[in-house]
Amino acid sequence: MAPSFHWWGKDDYRGTSVVVKMENPNWSISEMSSPSGDGNEYDVAGGGGREFAGVGARKGGRGKNAKQITWVLLVKAHRAAGCLTSLASAAVGLASAVRRRVAAGRTDSDSASSPPGESPVLRTRFYSCIKLFLWLSVLLLGFEVAAYLKGWHLGTTELQRLLVMPASFGASGLFETLYAEWVQLRSEYIAPPLQFLANTCVILFLIQSADRLILCLGCFWIRFKKIQPVPMQAVAKDPESGGDDFPMVLVQIPMCNEKEVYQQSIAAVCNLDWPRSNILIQVLDDSDDPMTRTMIEEEVEKWQQNGAHIVYRHRVLREGYKAGNLKSAMNCGYVKDYEFVAIFDADFQPSPDFLKQTIPHFKENEELGLVQARWAFVNKGENLLTRLQNINLCFHFEVEQQVNGVYLNFFGFNGTAGVWRIKALEDAGGWLERTTVEDMDIAVRAHLKGWKFIFLNDVECLCELPESYEAYRKQQHRWHSGPMQLFRLCLPDIVRSKIGFWKKSNLILLFFLLRKLILPFYSFTLFCIILPMTMFIPEAELPAWVVCYVPATMSFLSILPAPRSFPFIVPYLLFENTMSVTKFSAMISGLFQLGSAYEWVVTKKSGRSSEGDLFSLVKKEPKQQRVASVPDLETVAKVESQLKKESKQKHNRIYRKELALAFLLLTASLRSLLSAQGMHFYFLLFQGISFLLVGLDLIGEQIV
Repeated sequence: MAPSFHWWGKDDYRGTSVVVKMENPNWSISEMSSPSGDGNEYDVAGGGGREFAGVGARKGGRGKNAKQITWVLLVKAHRAAGCLTSLASAAVGLASAVRRRVAAGRTDSDSASSPPGESPVLRTRFYSCIKLFLWLSVLLLGFEVAAYLKGWHLGTTELQRLLVMPASFGASGLFETLYAEWVQLRSEYIAPPLQFLANTCVILFLIQSADRLILCLGCFWIRFKKIQPVPMQAVAKDPESGGDDFPMVLVQIPMCNEKEVYQQSIAAVCNLDWPRSNILIQVLDDSDDPMTRTMIEEEVEKWQQNGAHIVYRHRVLREGYKAGNLKSAMNCGYVKDYEFVAIFDADFQPSPDFLKQTIPHFKENEELGLVQARWAFVNKGENLLTRLQNINLCFHFEVEQQVNGVYLNFFGFNGTAGVWRIKALEDAGGWLERTTVEDMDIAVRAHLKGWKFIFLNDVECLCELPESYEAYRKQQHRWHSGPMQLFRLCLPDIVRSKIGFWKKSNLILLFFLLRKLILPFYSFTLFCIILPMTMFIPEAELPAWVVCYVPATMSFLSILPAPRSFPFIVPYLLFENTMSVTKFSAMISGLFQLGSAYEWVVTKKSGRSSEGDLFSLVKKEPKQQRVASVPDLETVAKVESQLKKESKQKHNRIYRKELALAFLLLTASLRSLLSAQGMHFYFLLFQGISFLLVGLDLIGEQIV
């Protein structure tokens, strides 16, 4: 009998055909055909395809045979064993890291690991308050468990009887009396103020959420309408042509003991595509390490020999930190010959056409004072900490900076990767050393003088993210204490300025109060203090939409500018709440001038950026080549030796505040089980685990 043909052109054949691909470590059954000859084929693709094509649809009346089922079960068992092995390996590694951390006994009580500007007295008192809440929660948990075992649930008839009936004698009667008094105390005196505070924080939370939603809508409209700043006239392609297309530009690279990145940043700036007669590069070195200072000076000399117009400046006294460094450089006599100044931190590597993409926006726009470029990160996928930072900063640049730049012509200067009109800097009063956020300070003062800003979302400048939690924690403390210092200082100037009412309102209410003060306040108070307390004082409530739905929506909006990071949306939400402890402490320090609030600490760099990373973001003509300076072998040996010594001094630490809050939240999650609050339980559980991981320094760089 001739074989039949199906409509897709495949022969119908008899016999059992099993093809097994042995791909280590996974097995994959690519095709199975039934022996009936009725075309009932089973496709088992091990890489994520369909497991069965037409399972249960028996055309000829015959189903799967035993051999096929056996192979499928073997594949499933192999995959399950692989998952279990991976989980077991991760658990063993985590337990080993925790054991090493606890055995080392290094905590954040060490002053060297404390964030700059954090008062030791404030740190101790803050930690003591958290410990007090923790011990109270443990005591109340034991109290509530005992009451639960006796059947005294909130609203039950037994509990109502306790409140009105006299207690019996003995230990049991004493416990009944104490519990009844506690219930009455919390319902009449503790719950009302706690509920009021919770409602206040919820209102602030909703206001901040509305602000974030409006920013996202503004960003969507910018994308939909393709709104972007367009220069009046494009710069000439040939740098040697000179003329008005290439004004005099001063480039400044402030640095301090940054031996890991100085060579790459100097090389990138020296390769800027600009006439050498119209550009001067200042390397502003505040290093107090003699070896680092010598290496940077030698690097500058090498570029001078290659024809670069570059000078080296070193200050013996580091007064005013970065602001003092920039102020000192601007006092040089030759600065008057230059019209613009571009600033790059030591880990930033601008593309060769950076000035060609930014300077043209100043032409025929005399009111423009600043052009800010976006940051791009070479190590955003290094670890979980850098991935979460990337989400935060992508939202900051693409949404906050871009929307404020388009609609308000104002945003906070990021301190680097920007070009200033020198006249605007002088009109605003120049660099001041009064805060640790000198970049935001100069931007606010220039805005009060009427200067406009432009943000270029399509112009990127490579840089690094801090890879260790200690470095990130110090950076965030400075970024959140400085704005509160500045707000106290510049509030009278804002009120007296001649800018419009709406611009004043934006500066005071949105720029400072809502985004710099209210955000860390409610984030810490609502989710780290009030929420766990409502578990022990159930008369005060937080609805599920406050705990879950609104935060999830805000996290979804925050992650939209970085869509590839969508799998990290839950860790991002939990980590932002975890960082609220540091941000809240920093905000209080800056607002009330507690501790050494004006100390400026350089964020540690790893030096991961490279020429290859730079080329990935730069589209250049094939004939255009970058020149790099190669240090001698002796210098390389010195650097490697010093880095090895410093790496031995680096340690992962235990952060006590985060650990105390972790146990507080985990205790509250156990209490929520007694009242069967599922949503609250899961949030408290995962938030407690997040605090636990951060408190044990298991996020970010791990030093073995």
